[in-house]
Amino acid sequence: MATPLHSHADSVARYPPSAREGITVATVEECEQALRRLGSLLSSVDAEDRRKHVLNRSVACTVRDLDTTFRGDLRDGELQDIRVGEAAGAQISLKVASDDLVALVEGRLSFPAAWATGKLRIDASITDLLKLRALL
Repeated sequence: MATPLHSHADSVARYPPSAREGITVATVEECEQALRRLGSLLSSVDAEDRRKHVLNRSVACTVRDLDTTFRGDLRDGELQDIRVGEAAGAQISLKVASDDLVALVEGRLSFPAAWATGKLRIDASITDLLKLRALL
């Protein structure tokens, strides 16, 4: 894993550019914020739509380039209790690079495109995958 570069202006670590020239890697804090934004986006989905696609599952999101996994619980269509944890035992497991996670949540990268190109890997049942896609 790359050594963080610390700015004198703040204490948030930024990582050196990735293999893609000029791109910096999002920090652990930025990834956690992105997952919290995703939780907010899910909770803003129409209540009727959420009821149609209710998932009550444990979720793990492994941010590959930061070697960090976040855990959360998808309850009643809302992502809750987001925390750093282990991927083991999660019913839905996501694997994504930090930049791509942030881009997904900000809408700069679509869920289907990320999945089709391998930027996002999802381990879930087909039923869970379809319900999750409907919510996103």
